[in-house]
Amino acid sequence: MRLSQRFTLPLTLLAACLAVPPAARAQLTVNLTLTTNYKFRGQDQDMLDAGGFARAGAFKPAIQGGLDYAFGDSGWYVGNWNSSVHWQRGNSLESDIYGGWRTKAGPIDLDLGAMAYLYPGNRAGNTREVYASAGYSDETLGQFTLKYARAVSRDYFGYAGASSGSGLSGLGTGYASLAYSRELLTHLTLKAGVGYTRMSGDIRALGLPSYVDYQLGAAWDFGEGLSLTGAVQGATRGTAYAAATGPGDAGRYPPNRRRFIATLTRSF
Repeated sequence: MRLSQRFTLPLTLLAACLAVPPAARAQLTVNLTLTTNYKFRGQDQDMLDAGGFARAGAFKPAIQGGLDYAFGDSGWYVGNWNSSVHWQRGNSLESDIYGGWRTKAGPIDLDLGAMAYLYPGNRAGNTREVYASAGYSDETLGQFTLKYARAVSRDYFGYAGASSGSGLSGLGTGYASLAYSRELLTHLTLKAGVGYTRMSGDIRALGLPSYVDYQLGAAWDFGEGLSLTGAVQGATRGTAYAAATGPGDAGRYPPNRRRFIATLTRSF
C-alpha cells in the first residue's frame, strides 16, 4: 500500500477537526502523532513485507490522529483514533471508535467505556471490548492508572471469530494494565507501564499463550500541546499475529522484540 494511501484518513480527520468553530472546539480535543514504530500491547503493528509475510524492522514509522468530544460536565465522552498499520493482508488502517463516562470517587478518577477496533480492509481484525479504569494522582508519588479491558466479541484481532475463518472464539480475552507517571523535572516526566493479556481458552488451545508487555521511558513537554516521548517497549510473547504469518514464518519474526520508540505528539 502506498504511503499516501495509508496516511490519508488521519490527515483528513485532523483537517476536519481544525475547521470546527472555536465555541464548539472548547469541548473537542484533537491530537496528531508521528512515531518510529507503533506497538499495541507490546506487538508491532507494521510487520508485513511486499509479499504479505512477516518481516522484522525497528524503524516502521506510523502517522496517527484522533479526536475526543466531551459532553460538558456530564462526564460522558466519545472519540475516534486512527493509525497507519500493516499486520493484515489488504489492510493499512486501524480506526478505533469509543465512548464512555468519567467521574470521581473521592481521590479516585473512574472511567467506564466501550471500544471498537476496526480494520476496514480486512475485517478479521475487528474487535470489541469494554473497559474500566481507576486513577490516583499524588504530587509526591506521581500518577497511577489501573485498567482492565475485556473482549465482548467472538472476533479477536484475527486470532478467532467468524471473520477470521477459524471458527474459534476470542470472547472473554482480558487485558489488565498498570501505568505510572511522575514529573522528574520541569517539562520532563517519567513514564512506565506493564500489561498482561490473558487469551481465551480457544486461542490458548491454538498454542498462543497469554503474555506480558512493558514499557519504560520519558516525555519532554515543549508547551502548547507539543511533546516528545522516548520509550523502550516489548513483550514476553514471541509469535506474530495469525493474520501476519505464512508458510515458513514460524519463529522467523519476533513482533514483540524490545525496541526503542520515539514519538512526537501535538494536541490541539
